[in-house]
Amino acid sequence: MLPELLQGVDAGGLIVIQDCAGYSGRRLLQSFISAALNRDETVHVIGFEVSEEELIGGLKGSSTQRLHFHDAFTDPLGWTDHPAFTVRQFNLDEVTHLVKQTSLPKAPTLVIDSLSWILRHVSPAAVCKTLQQLRKGGAVRAVIGLLHTDMHQRGTVGSLCHLATSVITVAPGMKGDEAVAKITKRSKSGKVMLDEEIFHIREDLAVIVQSKASHTGHKQPDPSEKETDPTANLTFNLRLSDTEREAKKKLALPFVFSKEKKTALLHSVPGSGRILYEPDANDDFDQEDPDDDLDV
Repeated sequence: MLPELLQGVDAGGLIVIQDCAGYSGRRLLQSFISAALNRDETVHVIGFEVSEEELIGGLKGSSTQRLHFHDAFTDPLGWTDHPAFTVRQFNLDEVTHLVKQTSLPKAPTLVIDSLSWILRHVSPAAVCKTLQQLRKGGAVRAVIGLLHTDMHQRGTVGSLCHLATSVITVAPGMKGDEAVAKITKRSKSGKVMLDEEIFHIREDLAVIVQSKASHTGHKQPDPSEKETDPTANLTFNLRLSDTEREAKKKLALPFVFSKEKKTALLHSVPGSGRILYEPDANDDFDQEDPDDDLDV
């Protein structure tokens, strides 16, 4: 699924690359930039965490003429008189004005490096609102953002991932040049697809998927994680033996009548007792007034 995402992001798509301190997702972000440039797309990058030289330095061999870097790394908070781009400018109007400064035949791809830097100074609700407006506004074709999950609360990460059409969570692999990508992709119909792949990135930023992570072998169970039996130390037995189970099946319950018992109760047999009542003369029972004999 990772090569499929690199081949092109659907219009209105939002890809979130999640990383942590153990493995950086920036090189995979550069692979997405390189793949978009190789498809003759225009890419706008808002860079908060690395300089333009560091970002473009890893894009050797790609057509960087269509790459527009907006420097938010030098002065992200606007402390100088003429900042290039500040974190407070991350809203629909400012970003739309930024990408429309270059005359383009079609909407470009917007790359944000990184969303974590913005979330440190802007509320998560405002960031999600801006991302949703950018997706639907038409000024950009798609949005790709890097997110450092270990810097935020779980609710913040969950909100951004719920908004995204694809989430790629990267982690270190078993070997030095390998990494594991857990991918969640949501189609327009609402179908959710999950995948997990082992990959590595070449010097030219091409992503090579080596295998599915599920094919790496079965995890050996940890002896310390064995499930404990809660009935092991009880002073009484909760289980039945085979003999006790058979005796239980043969036991007649007190309120369950057999066919013979039902027949005996419903039909009288010779010698059974009956109560006969014959009214005498003092029994003046009036059908019209059953209470006539009462002194009321």
